[in-house]
Amino acid sequence: MSSRAVVSSLNEEAASILGNDPDAVTRRLVSDLGTPKPALFWLDLTASAAVGWMAFAIAVAAQGFSSKMIAASAIAALAIYRGLCFTHEITHLRRMSVPGFETAWNLLFGVPFLLPSFTYVGVHQDHHSLSTYGTKQDPEYLPFGDSHRMMVTFLIQNPVVLPLLIILRFLVLAPVALLWPRFHHWLAVHASSFALNPMYRRTVSASTMQKLRRWETTSLAAWALLFVLIYRGVLPFRLLLVWYVVSGAISLLNTLRVLGAHEYRTDGQPRNRQAQVSDSIDTPGGPWTELWAPVGLRYHALHHYFPGIPYHNLGIAYRRVIQGLPADAVFPKSTSPSLWRSLKKLYLVGKAACGSRRLTWRSSRER
Repeated sequence: MSSRAVVSSLNEEAASILGNDPDAVTRRLVSDLGTPKPALFWLDLTASAAVGWMAFAIAVAAQGFSSKMIAASAIAALAIYRGLCFTHEITHLRRMSVPGFETAWNLLFGVPFLLPSFTYVGVHQDHHSLSTYGTKQDPEYLPFGDSHRMMVTFLIQNPVVLPLLIILRFLVLAPVALLWPRFHHWLAVHASSFALNPMYRRTVSASTMQKLRRWETTSLAAWALLFVLIYRGVLPFRLLLVWYVVSGAISLLNTLRVLGAHEYRTDGQPRNRQAQVSDSIDTPGGPWTELWAPVGLRYHALHHYFPGIPYHNLGIAYRRVIQGLPADAVFPKSTSPSLWRSLKKLYLVGKAACGSRRLTWRSSRER
């Protein structure tokens, strides 16, 4: 039986059971896709690490800014970026569904790139929350749709500044914070989240603070050893340059992906699930789309409706939903043909909005 026939059968069965409720039918279509496959998670993570760090080593060993160095750095950036994006999956995984995965991820990617999992786990949930999405307490939302200048500034400065900011946070401020509890709490609230919204303030608990101390200490120890090896000539100083280049390339890829993930037009009020989907964008694209939106991130609108579906099932879920729902349903309208089309639309909408009105971004409790 073909995929379309299977979807049609599922849709007819769901409709007969659930009536004409499109939400209920949609949930029925993907009800069997919520279980992660641990073996696939581990295989994907280790393959990304192996390719990424091998290419990184080749880039470090290459002479000057040769074509070999550039090619190896590009491959390293793409593979390591894929590995880093698994922090998004870690955020949504049920506890112990893939045992040891978060620790392995931190050692392979989080510590080397100074982005331990606590910078995203416990933060990203506020981007999905019905009470905070699109508000000042959304860590991953800014009104780019109302300001093309904001969009361009973010796109230009992020790849250059972000690597420097994480060095400052984890290698300069962290040692002070570990010895000064009051400052450590301030740092946890104000500067320990991988968030594009500078107004975001995270809520921290005792367990969160314990997690911060554990991975900050691990990162400091690993980087202290790295600096000692560089100082003694065991490793070349060039390694730090390649790290900055690869970090900047990863930041650029992620910045483009983030800008293509939403329409970014908000009145500061919380939104329900349907409104989140309408504001979000799926970009199924072709094979190359997996390079800039890996680990299921190309299906961003669908993910906002079904955040519990693991990345390896999102493509299946998307095809079922698109084939099983009418063309005027919300999901087909949330699909973009390409990242370029989404960025162009965001820029033009923001440019038009700049001259017509200024957004007042207030939380619901300020109204």
